Amino acid sequence: MFSFLKGHKPLKSFSQTGEDLIVNFIKDAIHLKDFSYLDLGANHPLKYSNTAFFYKMGYSGVCVEADPLLCKKFKSLRPKDKVLNIGVGIHDQKSMEFFVMTSSTLNTFSEKEALRYSSYGNEKIEEKIKVDVKTVNNIISENFESYPNFISLDVEGLDYEIIKSLNFKKFPSQILCIETLSYTQNKKERKIKEIIDAVIDNGYMLFADTYINSIFVKKTVWENR
Repeated sequence: MFSFLKGHKPLKSFSQTGEDLIVNFIKDAIHLKDFSYLDLGANHPLKYSNTAFFYKMGYSGVCVEADPLLCKKFKSLRPKDKVLNIGVGIHDQKSMEFFVMTSSTLNTFSEKEALRYSSYGNEKIEEKIKVDVKTVNNIISENFESYPNFISLDVEGLDYEIIKSLNFKKFPSQILCIETLSYTQNKKERKIKEIIDAVIDNGYMLFADTYINSIFVKKTVWENR
């Protein structure tokens, strides 16, 4: 966490590299008074969270986390949020196998990614559990009157597939923050350009990039601010 000055008032970031403060700047610039969020792959309610800042500001949203232990922390520390102990599926399957890693930030539904993380030597698959899943479109339609203003997406290995499945026409959220860096321990990480291109192709502009995450704003909304 670090602080960022806005006038004379310090703002404390909960994100990994200040993404929440960038999103807050966009929110103010496009004059969003009502604000809601969807946190997909929410992980911890405070540490490295892209939505904790907004919760502390008095907003609320929907947090989706497959790990039941992390969900309990959310319900304890962020009781005004709606917490869904499910995963984000791509198709219409009812459940998927979830790989709980040594570091919870690397928990994933992708066996390929779980095995890759394990191959570095510092991580291992601690547990495999069956978790109910819903598509991102169903999650939004079932939990929002229209759509969230802000979507944070970090699901370790399935981000591109989820973005490709998202119905942008029906759910044109104004701001997106997506992890676009592949995780490695051998310093050979890469930017996942396919995700960036897919979002831009759906009418967004890349507003900022923190290397780990890319932050997008709906192009027409920014131009008409």
